Amino acid sequence: MTDDVFYLAAWGVLILLGLFLTALVVGSVWFLIAYVTDRRQTRHTVRRNFPVIGRFRYFFEHLGEFFRQYFFAMDREELPFNRAERSWVYRAAKNESTTVAFGSTRRLDTPGTIMFVNSPFPSLSKDLSESQSLVIGEHCRHPYAAASLVNISGMSFGALSKPAVQALSRGAAMAGCWMNTGEGGLSPYHLEGGGDIVFQIGTAKYGVRREDGSLDDEKLLEIAHNPQVKMFELKLSQGAKPGKGGILPGGKVTEEIARIRHIPVGEDSISPNGQPEVRSVEDLLDMINHIRDLTGKPTGFKAVLGSSDWIRDLCREIRQRGMDSAPDFITLDGAEGGTGAAPQSLIDYMGLPLAQALPMLVDTLDEFGLRPRIRVIASGKLITPDRVAWAICVGADFITTARGFMFALGCIQALQCNKNTCPTGITTHDPRLQRGLVPEDKAQRVAHFARSLVQEVGIIAHSCGVDEPRQLQRVHARMVQPNGEARLLSELYGREGFHPPTEGSVPD
Repeated sequence: MTDDVFYLAAWGVLILLGLFLTALVVGSVWFLIAYVTDRRQTRHTVRRNFPVIGRFRYFFEHLGEFFRQYFFAMDREELPFNRAERSWVYRAAKNESTTVAFGSTRRLDTPGTIMFVNSPFPSLSKDLSESQSLVIGEHCRHPYAAASLVNISGMSFGALSKPAVQALSRGAAMAGCWMNTGEGGLSPYHLEGGGDIVFQIGTAKYGVRREDGSLDDEKLLEIAHNPQVKMFELKLSQGAKPGKGGILPGGKVTEEIARIRHIPVGEDSISPNGQPEVRSVEDLLDMINHIRDLTGKPTGFKAVLGSSDWIRDLCREIRQRGMDSAPDFITLDGAEGGTGAAPQSLIDYMGLPLAQALPMLVDTLDEFGLRPRIRVIASGKLITPDRVAWAICVGADFITTARGFMFALGCIQALQCNKNTCPTGITTHDPRLQRGLVPEDKAQRVAHFARSLVQEVGIIAHSCGVDEPRQLQRVHARMVQPNGEARLLSELYGREGFHPPTEGSVPD
């Protein structure tokens, strides 16, 4: 028996030695080939000067995308979302406590920092109330009464995976908020949760298009007849890439996606940079009124601001035509908005951030007396209670977020959205990666995140001395200035004591 064990051990050692020698020979051959290849190639300077070793630069550079957020970045310094922001969403989505200890890690002296004005007489529990419903499109045949303060922004099926859309749909219904389809059309997965839907009409008009890309009224009516579809949003631009249409590679245009979008299977789907029919504010109002008259449902548009000039032109045209011609809502996206893929030149440099654009839009609408006729929906990195409360203080009626709900689904900010390699299964069509995203579980997290976000905005409101979030005003928040002074938003943006124009008058 002992001899048998000895022989088995000897054979094991010989096998391991053989494998080691084989690996050594293969490794040596690979090293020689790589060395010669690197020395002779002319594309990569580092590999030419440091053969073989230079190859590891690209490997570690790739790994850095994943490990930087865990080992090197501080809690408050990473972009586009830092660890503190992501951690809050993760805890809220898991229905865990969002309390922290020992004090804030947030810098309070950085210009642009928002601080809320606490009241010496905060609201008492007996006085607290939930946010009241606001009616959007009260003059429509089918107005929409929406109580949801926080809602799911536009993310299309195609950009997102099937299980991700399913989880969002079910979670939205649980939380009582609406879900925007994004520009990719209405899929059965958007509807399966039974919640409210905002149908986005993108520049390519997916789902409601003719072969030439123009609007198909019959398909639009078919969508409108679905009772879950509450509103229509005409997309002019989005924050991360104003002036650039979306591109869905042909490899992602499956038979199912092609059927939903009404496009050919397997061909690149390239959206126009803007709405071909909308070349002026007159065209914009004409199209909004056409969609609203046809469907009977509230209709507005989504845009990014670079200036307020064209908004002022739009307001003048509305005042001349009459209040009934106005869009029922405007969804304002900040330049900090997200996307699956866009040129860095647009992501980094195009459009105004929400902090500048939102007060600009609200003040312009107030100047022309167009609120509350036109509801304002704010979007752009509004994933934490402070950002949502700030937007309400400035004048937003509703909030939408996309990446906040992606974090609720389990997004780890791997920055793989523009590829088919999302490790969490959210933005990939690889069945192996999608398998990790279980809609039944993630739907609960979506609902928890929406409820927790609204609840903590309520906590801020109560500390400011008001009974519910929509009572927040500009006097309830301050912004830190470059000189260190924290000034009231009402002082920065003004408009206190403003009187809207009388019927028939048009501001300059």
